[in-house]
Amino acid sequence: MDQRDDIRFMLNDHEVALRDVTATQTVLDYLRLDRRLTGTKEGCAEGDCGACTVLVGRLKEGVLHYESVNACIRFLASLDGCHVVTVEHLKGAEGGLHPVQQAMVDEHGSQCGFCTPGFVMSLYALWMETPEPDEARIETALQGNLCRCTGYAPIIRAAVAISRHGTPASDHLVQERDRVTARLKAMRDGARVVSGPDDNRAILPADAADFARVLDETPNATVVAGATDVGLWVTKFLRPIGPAIFIGHLDELKNISIGDEDIRIGAGVSYSEFAPVIAEHFPFMAEYWERIAGWQVRNMGTIGGNIANGSPIGDTPPVLIALGAELTLRKGETRRSLPLESFFIDYGKQDLAEGEFVEEIRVPRPDKAQRCAAYKISKRRDEDISSVAVGLSVTVVAGTITGCRLAFGGMAATPRRAQAAEAALTGKAWGRAAFQEAMAVLPNDFSPLSDWRASSEYRMRAAQNLLLRFYLEHEAGADETPPRLSA
Repeated sequence: MDQRDDIRFMLNDHEVALRDVTATQTVLDYLRLDRRLTGTKEGCAEGDCGACTVLVGRLKEGVLHYESVNACIRFLASLDGCHVVTVEHLKGAEGGLHPVQQAMVDEHGSQCGFCTPGFVMSLYALWMETPEPDEARIETALQGNLCRCTGYAPIIRAAVAISRHGTPASDHLVQERDRVTARLKAMRDGARVVSGPDDNRAILPADAADFARVLDETPNATVVAGATDVGLWVTKFLRPIGPAIFIGHLDELKNISIGDEDIRIGAGVSYSEFAPVIAEHFPFMAEYWERIAGWQVRNMGTIGGNIANGSPIGDTPPVLIALGAELTLRKGETRRSLPLESFFIDYGKQDLAEGEFVEEIRVPRPDKAQRCAAYKISKRRDEDISSVAVGLSVTVVAGTITGCRLAFGGMAATPRRAQAAEAALTGKAWGRAAFQEAMAVLPNDFSPLSDWRASSEYRMRAAQNLLLRFYLEHEAGADETPPRLSA
């Protein structure tokens, strides 16, 4: 197999080839310290404030797509074959303001200015995708950007006003797309990339089969997909992660297969990549999905990574467990399947052998008898970690609850089903009394801990009330659209 030792990508309008790139070197440090592109700011260093937002373009099935990402937790090694666009690249041929920047000026969307480049890049990504966005779409795009001076009203007005100053068709990033696409295609040589010293080595497998081989040979390696979790290990805890195997470029792990009975999701599929499937096939999850982190993190973070890290407060496991999801685990060329709920053994411990990785998630499609919901309780409505996350699926036939799966995160050391509450509901007539009984026995299922996110008492009361909320929202009946209670 061919192998090279340099990371190749485009930075604005230049091609870059770097040797000795370590596993822990971030895009932000490279931009600011090595290239002196200081328009990209360092704020929180954990993917929360958006001051470090840049665009990263990569080829998907031969087509170039750009996404806003957090440079502070994105590792430099992951840029192989990508196009990185910083705020400096927005200036026109004569150095004038870009339409996004001009709109920010005209609408007084900047005060101290520290956060402004990040807002500009997020709005740029939105404008390229949706030139005439409504306010809801703008607010979603800005979930991952924090402003402490101006406030969001003038920034939202600026987002609405961008197209008065130009159109995406006239933007140089669109006009140069064919040229950039050709240059990125030329970089894709199908080789394995190995860079950096042995103790901080970055490895990019050539394909999924090569990934399986590398991990089998190096089972102590850190697997990095979107880096939305591992990035904080480095920036906040200063943890070594080398050798690290980067897999965000592996197209085989990004497949989505939609069947009549189930939907299969490659472990490398990001939240944003899966969002259209959510909207079409799991509409009850749409609002929940948009409350997972901010736009930049959803562009980077993967469903497989959210499962594999084994967090008791991961957003995706509760709702996937409620739907009866199964995992495909792979070690070398050997695969095995198991229910997602069985994957979580104890805090920090998963049913994952050395050299084994999550390859695919299979999610059964709900039938007409199933009533489903996903809820999240957090300190902030947007871009926050769950205090309690809940996935609920209740099957009702002829007015009787014939089966249910109630899964909770944040209530125990692992995401877990509420067996006693499920038993209290099963076989009962659909009605408030059945759910009140389930609420009463929920303490038999969980003894949640108290921490800075929520007290034990609050978590239990919230979880019980979410069962009642589920009933109230679905009381209209399975064949009608249930009312949505405000959060």
